[in-house]
Amino acid sequence: MPRIAWWQSGIVYQVYPRSFQDSNGDGVGDLIGIRNRLDHLKWLGVDALWISPFFPSPMADFGYDVQDYCGVDPLFGTLDDFDALVAKAHGKGLKVILDFVPNHTSDQHPWLVESRSSRHNPKRDWYIWRDPKPDGSPPNNWVSHFGGSAWQLDEATGQYYYHAFLKEQPDLDWRNPEVQSAMHDTLRFWMNRGVDGFRVDVIWLMIKDRELRDNPINPAWHEGMPDIQRVLPVHTADQPEVHEVIRGLRRVVDEYDDRVLIGEIYLPVDRLVTYYGEDLTGTHLPFNFQLILAQWKADVVASLITEYEAALPPGGWPNWVLGNHDQPRIAARVGAAQARVAAMLLLTLRGTPTIYYGDELGLSSVAIPPEAAQDPWEKNEPGRGFSRDPERTPMQWDETENAGFTTGRPWLPLSDDHTAQNVDRMREDETSILWLYRRLVALRREKASFSIGDFRLLTQSGDVLVFQRLYRDERFIVALNMSSRAATVAIPEMENGGAIRLSTSLSREAEHVSATLVLDADEGLVIEPA
Repeated sequence: MPRIAWWQSGIVYQVYPRSFQDSNGDGVGDLIGIRNRLDHLKWLGVDALWISPFFPSPMADFGYDVQDYCGVDPLFGTLDDFDALVAKAHGKGLKVILDFVPNHTSDQHPWLVESRSSRHNPKRDWYIWRDPKPDGSPPNNWVSHFGGSAWQLDEATGQYYYHAFLKEQPDLDWRNPEVQSAMHDTLRFWMNRGVDGFRVDVIWLMIKDRELRDNPINPAWHEGMPDIQRVLPVHTADQPEVHEVIRGLRRVVDEYDDRVLIGEIYLPVDRLVTYYGEDLTGTHLPFNFQLILAQWKADVVASLITEYEAALPPGGWPNWVLGNHDQPRIAARVGAAQARVAAMLLLTLRGTPTIYYGDELGLSSVAIPPEAAQDPWEKNEPGRGFSRDPERTPMQWDETENAGFTTGRPWLPLSDDHTAQNVDRMREDETSILWLYRRLVALRREKASFSIGDFRLLTQSGDVLVFQRLYRDERFIVALNMSSRAATVAIPEMENGGAIRLSTSLSREAEHVSATLVLDADEGLVIEPA
């Protein structure tokens, strides 16, 4: 096998720390809890652990409002706990990736406290301040991602500051070299502690239009859409200058051996791939969310795979994401049966896959009563279906009252079926989706075709998607029935038939099949041609 980076052949597993494992009974997950559950990741076979924010924070947006970039919030533990987690993870062969939130800070960060103390404070231009319009209104029509104006008036200094998200999350001005230098030192702080890489939050938003021009009104907007979509983000997202900022981050990461830089980017494919950077000097992996956002139909998925593969720059490494902390869970989007098919798709495509905690159990969205709502977006735009709480509920470990997550009261409710849908129970059932994930991961580790091999789309016929993975003398065919009806598909490339290596039902292994392949409803097969 040729020498490639761990983040190319490996599999990333995302943990939302509030919801993975609570070690002290306060109902909120923590770093010791994550450390105590690393054996699950090792059993599953993944290669890297990505941890969502755990830094000191007032928790207005549950850690995405950072008060100190170089510490651990007491809710999650201490720096010593973090060091112990890294040491244990590395001891088990697991890499550790941190969430880096550089676009905005908490309004309680010392930088902002200084910045708002006076118009003449040296840190005033670390944030984006502007005078009101003559009538006292905000400087322009920019809208917060959580609803309402993106400008907050500071009465003491008479100016507005910009916040792309909550008013408690003021945006830094990344045009300021001092901001860049301070943030570069933050990356070094964590890499010096052994961190193997970073996922950069909202990386495509980090630079705004220098002239602060109004965004165009979205003619397609209607009342059922989020407030943020009232305008088109022409001047608040994907600005040309952001790429130089990212190159600066990459240069810092490249000061250390074998690290990875991942960018969160919600953009069309033609724009997404520009974040690899000129001569691949941007992010190693601009997150590809197409599987999360796509209509779950074979022809749609075939088209997006083809489009993405064609758009990748020479040498650019692909990646795929099935779920995350901001989007409804895959089982909620496509149903329990198709969640197995989706798992097979994710783990047999070309490129680095990311698994969101709990998806290996087939967790669906959990109903959250209004009085239990936690998400600030839900509180800003209540009852409109934008809440992210349903995909952030606690991990389900066993059959006990709180599913082994906590001895206290969980910060969010558990699903009603946690007594059956949990790690302990599903590890005993070798037909479970948990075992499907484990066996797919093992196959990916065993066969280079799946980790670093070539990809060829063979056919998309009706509800069936068929593609081939190849590496040297290895050849495998993946056939996915993306509907609840049985289907038959002809695969000329399998003229001598083949043997099923893995099925989503985990019940057809070693069965011989012909080039006229019959797929059950909601079935996926990995076949080794004869």
